[in-house]
Amino acid sequence: MPTNFTVVPVKDNTGNEKKGNEEDDVNDNNVLKEEEENTKGDGVPKENSPFINNTDNDKGNNYDGTNMALFEEEMDSNPMVSSLLNKLANYTNLTQGAQEHEEADDDDGPKKKTVKSPQMGTFMGVYLPCLQNILGVILFLRLTWIVGTAGILESLAIVGLCCSCTMLTAISMSAIATNGVVPAGGSYYMISRSLGPEFGGAVGLCFYLGTTFAGSMYILGTIEILLTYIVPKAAIFVAEKKEDEVDALLNNMRVYGTCCLALMAIVVFVGVKYVNKLALVFLACVILSILAIYAGVIKTIFEPPDFPLCMLGNRTLQNHNFDKCLKTEVIDNLTVTTDLWSLFCDGPELNATCNEYFVSNNVTLVQGIPGLTSGAISANMWSEYGPLGMLVEDKKLLSLGGSDPAQDIYLPYVVNDITTFFTLLVGIYFPSVTGIMAGSNRSGDLRDAQKSIPIGTILAIVTTSVIYVTCVVLFGACIEGVLLRDKFGDSVKGNLVIGTLSWPSPWVIVIGSFFSCCGAGLQSLTGAPRLLQAIARDGIVPFLQVFGHGKANGEPTWALLLTAGICEIGILIASLDAVAPILSMFFLMCYLFVNLACAVQTLLRTPNWRPRFKYYHWALSFLGMSLCLALMFISSWYYAIVAMAIAGCIYKYIEYRGAEKEWGDGIRGLSLNAARYALIRLEEAPPHTKNWRPQLLVLLNLDSDQSVKHPRLLSFTTQLKAGKGLTIVGNVLEGTYLTKETEAKKAEQNIKAAMAAEKTKGFCHVVVSSNLRDGISHLIQSAGLGGMKHNSVLMAWPGTWRQSNDQQSWKSFIETVRETTAAHQALLVAKNVDSLPTNQDRLGEGTIDVWWVVHDGGMLMLLPFLLRQHKVWKKCKMRIFTVAQMDDNSIQMKKDLQMFLYHLRLNAEVEVVEMHDNDISAFTYEKTLVMEQRSQMLKQMQLSKTEREREAQLIHDRNTASHAAMNDKAETGPERVHMTWTKDKLFTERTRNRECNANVAMRDLFNMKPEWESLNQSNVRRMHTAVKLNEVVVNKSQGAHLVLLNMPGPPRNRGGDENCILNLCHAIKFQLSMMHFVVIDAEACDVTVITSVWYLNALCSCISTLTAVDSDMEFLEVLLEGLNRVLLVRGGGREVITIYS
Repeated sequence: MPTNFTVVPVKDNTGNEKKGNEEDDVNDNNVLKEEEENTKGDGVPKENSPFINNTDNDKGNNYDGTNMALFEEEMDSNPMVSSLLNKLANYTNLTQGAQEHEEADDDDGPKKKTVKSPQMGTFMGVYLPCLQNILGVILFLRLTWIVGTAGILESLAIVGLCCSCTMLTAISMSAIATNGVVPAGGSYYMISRSLGPEFGGAVGLCFYLGTTFAGSMYILGTIEILLTYIVPKAAIFVAEKKEDEVDALLNNMRVYGTCCLALMAIVVFVGVKYVNKLALVFLACVILSILAIYAGVIKTIFEPPDFPLCMLGNRTLQNHNFDKCLKTEVIDNLTVTTDLWSLFCDGPELNATCNEYFVSNNVTLVQGIPGLTSGAISANMWSEYGPLGMLVEDKKLLSLGGSDPAQDIYLPYVVNDITTFFTLLVGIYFPSVTGIMAGSNRSGDLRDAQKSIPIGTILAIVTTSVIYVTCVVLFGACIEGVLLRDKFGDSVKGNLVIGTLSWPSPWVIVIGSFFSCCGAGLQSLTGAPRLLQAIARDGIVPFLQVFGHGKANGEPTWALLLTAGICEIGILIASLDAVAPILSMFFLMCYLFVNLACAVQTLLRTPNWRPRFKYYHWALSFLGMSLCLALMFISSWYYAIVAMAIAGCIYKYIEYRGAEKEWGDGIRGLSLNAARYALIRLEEAPPHTKNWRPQLLVLLNLDSDQSVKHPRLLSFTTQLKAGKGLTIVGNVLEGTYLTKETEAKKAEQNIKAAMAAEKTKGFCHVVVSSNLRDGISHLIQSAGLGGMKHNSVLMAWPGTWRQSNDQQSWKSFIETVRETTAAHQALLVAKNVDSLPTNQDRLGEGTIDVWWVVHDGGMLMLLPFLLRQHKVWKKCKMRIFTVAQMDDNSIQMKKDLQMFLYHLRLNAEVEVVEMHDNDISAFTYEKTLVMEQRSQMLKQMQLSKTEREREAQLIHDRNTASHAAMNDKAETGPERVHMTWTKDKLFTERTRNRECNANVAMRDLFNMKPEWESLNQSNVRRMHTAVKLNEVVVNKSQGAHLVLLNMPGPPRNRGGDENCILNLCHAIKFQLSMMHFVVIDAEACDVTVITSVWYLNALCSCISTLTAVDSDMEFLEVLLEGLNRVLLVRGGGREVITIYS
C-alpha cells in the first residue's frame, strides 16, 4: 500500500452561516404562510407540511461535506433528515375561527403576530368542553320528568342505551382521531377523510343540521326557563281559558325565541371572541348547578326542604291560584270558603254547586321531597305512561269515584301535556348525551391531540354517565312521583322541579341552567356556520360554495345567515319535546358513520390505519353502528326514514358525475361494469398520501429452463402485501415474439406456479424484447391498466456482476434505477435475496433496522410497518437510525425523530449516529484507485480494432516527441543495440513471449505509483461516504434480521457510467507506449515501428476475466459489504406516509 498521499481538504463554508440562518428564518416564515393558506375552511392541511416533504424551502441549502457525499445527487429534491426534523420541531397547528377573528380585530393592525404553539391539555382542552356540551338543558328541564314517567328502571335503561351508544362512538372516534393529526373539523373531517367525500358530505351536512337544531333546542330551553321560572309575567300571550294555555305558551316561545335568536346571531357576528372567552363562565354555571343538586340530596337526609303538594283525592293540583290547601277554613268562629273552593265551585258560597269529585274527596298535603331515606324509591321504580291530558295521580292515596276525568282536564289539575311512551322519552333524552365531538373540534388547540382526545372524551362520557345514573336514582329516591311527573312545576307554585331539590336555593339551579342554555346556544351558533363553511370550501357540494365566503377575517357571514334561518324553523316548532327527536336523528346519523368509518378501516387494514389508541375493535364499532341505527328507529321511525333519505340524496348528489349507467348480462356483466367504472374513477386523480400503498412490479430472473431463480423474492413480496396493493410479476425474454412465443408461455406458467406456491396474489406479465434494457423499460412504462398501475419496482441485487462476462447485467440495473427515477416510481433492491425468510419461517425476536439518511417520501418508515403485519416478521422490533453531521444537535434530533414517529403512530427505537468529517483515509484512496483502474481497462477493452490502432498510433507519436531529447543524449553514451528480425522470426518470438510480456505489462500497470491529486475528488468523497457509512451500519446492524437503507442514485450524466475517471488514461497510454520494437520487413525491406497495438491486444486478452466495473456499483458494493439481508430503498418522489388522518 502506498504510504505517501495527499489529503485534499473539503472547504467548510463557515462564512455562509449567517446567510444560511437568514434563509432558514425566511423558510420558516414561508412554512407558516403555507400553513395559513392550506388550512382554509375546516383547517384541513394540504400535503405540504413540516411532516411531509417540501423541498422548495430546502433548495437554497446547498450541501457541502464529505460524510454524505454518496447522497449528494439527492439533495436537490430530497432533504436531509436533520432539516426535516427541524421543521417537525417547529410545527404548530393553526387554530381556526376565534383566533382568526381575534387576530383581525387586534389593535396591532397589520403587525405580524408570532404564532404560539398549542398549549391546551387534556383537562382544559377536551374534558371540560365535553362536559359543558354534554350536560345541559335536558338535565335541568326534563330528566326529573323522564324519571317520573318511565320509572327508575326504565330510565336507567334509557340512560344506559344512550350512554353506551356515545361510549362506543367515542371509542371509534378515538381510533380515527389518533390515526394522524386531526385539524379542526371534527366528525366531518374524520368521516370525509375515512370514507370519502360522498359519506363525508352527507354526514357533514347531517351533523351541521343537528348542531343547528341543537341551537334551536337551547334557545327554546332558555325561553322556557325565562318565561316559566324567572319572569312568568313577561308572557305576551296569556290564556284566558285552561285549554288555551298550551297555544299561548307556544306563541310566547316563538316570539321570544325569534328575538333571542336574532340577539345571539348579532353577538356571534360581532364578537365571537367574547363567546369563546365566556365559555368557562357558562361551564362554571353548569358545574355549580350540579354541585347544588348533590348538596341538596345530602341535605334531604337530615332536613328535607318544605315543598308540600296539595292533593285532591289522589289527583295533583296546580298550586298557582290558591295559598291554602283547604276547601274551607274557620275564621272568627265562621266557616268560610277558600280560593281553592272557588276553582271547583260556581261561587264562594257554601251551598254553591261544586264538582262532584271535589265534593267526594278530601284535600291533603303531601311532602314533595320526602328525602333520601323516605322509601320513595320503591314507589318510583315503575313507569307511569299515559295519553295526552291524563291526570297526574298518586296511586297510594284514596280516591273516591266522581266525574269523568276527560271533563276534568280543564280544572286546575296537573295533566300530561303530551302522550308519553318509552321510545318518545329515548328521543327526548338522547340530546343530553351528545357533545362528545367537542374535543376533536378543538384538536388544533391541543398540545397533544392524539393523547388528549381519547382520554378526555372517554373520561367526560364516564363522568356524565355517572352523573346521569346517580341523578336518576337520587331523583327517584328523594322526590315524590307526582312531583317528578309535573313537567313545569305547577304543583309547587311554578318552581323548577330540580330546583326544589337543590341547596342552598332553587335559584342556583334556575340561574345556572339559564346561563348554561344561553352559552350552549351561542356555541351552537358559533360552530355550525364554521362547519358549513368547511363543507362549502371543500367544494364537494357545489350549490353550497357561496357559503364558503365570509368577511375578510374569515368569519362565515353567509353561513351564519343560513344557520340562523334553519334555526328559526326549530324555534317556530316551539316545543322542546318536538325539536329534541329531530336533532337526535341527525346526531345518531353522524355517530353511525363514525362507527362505520372505524369498522371499515379496521377490516380493510389499510396501510395508513395505525391508530395510536389501541383499545378498539371492529366488533365494537359494528355494535355502536347497530345501536345508533336502532335508537334512530326507536326514537321516531318516520324521522329516521326522513334523515336517512336526506343523507342518501346528498350522497348520490355528490357521487353523481354524469356517467352513463350500463347493465351487462347477469352477474358477470355487472362485475365487468363495476370494474370498468372503478378503473375510470381511479384514473381521475393520483391517490392521496393516506391512501398510498405499494403497488409492486416484481422483476424476476429466470434460468435457461424458464424456472424462477429467486423464489424468495416472491415470498418477500407476499410478506409486503399487508398494504393490500397491486402486484405484477414481470420478466423479460430476449429475442423476437415470433421465435420466443413458446418460451414466453412456459415462462408465464412457471411464474404463476411459483406465485401460487409462495401465495403471491397478483398478475404475471412476460415481455419479449430485442434486449434486456428495452424489455425492462417497457415493463416499467406500460405494466398495469389505468389507475391500477404499479408505483414501486422490486428486484434482486445483481450479485454476480463482477464475475459475469456479460456487462448487460449491471448496465441494465443502472438503467433500471434511472428509469424508475424518471417515472417517479419507488425502487426496492433486495441483496442476498436467497437468504430472505420463506412464508413458513417465523423469525424470533430481532430487529428490522432502518437507516434513514435522506428523506425520500417515507418508504423507509412504511415498509417495516407492512412487514411487521405479516406473521413472519411479527415479533421483530423496528429500529431507526439517522445520521447527524457536525453542526447538528444530536439530542434534539433524537427528540424530534421520536415526536415524528409518535405522530406517525409507529413504535420504534430511535438512535442518532454521529459521523464526523474525518480525514479521508489511504484505504479510501486505494479503493477509489482500483475502481478507476478497472474502469479504464473496461474502456480499452471496448475499443474496436480500428480505434485501437488509432490509439496506438497516437501513443507512438506522443512517445516519439517526448523522447527526442533522450535520443540526442544517447549518442554520447554506449552504443545502442539494434535487433534486426525477419518476419518469420518476429512471429515466432511474438508467440513465445506473448504471455510473459503481457504479465510484465500487467504488473507494471498495477504497480505504477499514482498521484492521488489526479483522482476524481467526487469519487473520493463518494467512496469515503460508502466506507464510513458501511462501518457504522455493520457495527450497529450486522445482527439485524433486515436492514433498510437509502439507495443513492446514479449520476445524472449518463456518460459517467463508463467514463467516470479520465485522469489515469494518459498514464496507461504512457506505460503501453514504452513497449516498442524495431522490425525489418524482409519482403518490403521497409523499417516499421511496431507500437503498442499488439501489446494492447495481448493485454486485453489477459485481463478478459476482469469484469467491467461501474463506479456506482462499486460504491453500493462497498456500502453493503458485510451485511446479510439488505433492502435498498429509493423513493418515487412523493410522500407515501402522513401524520394526518
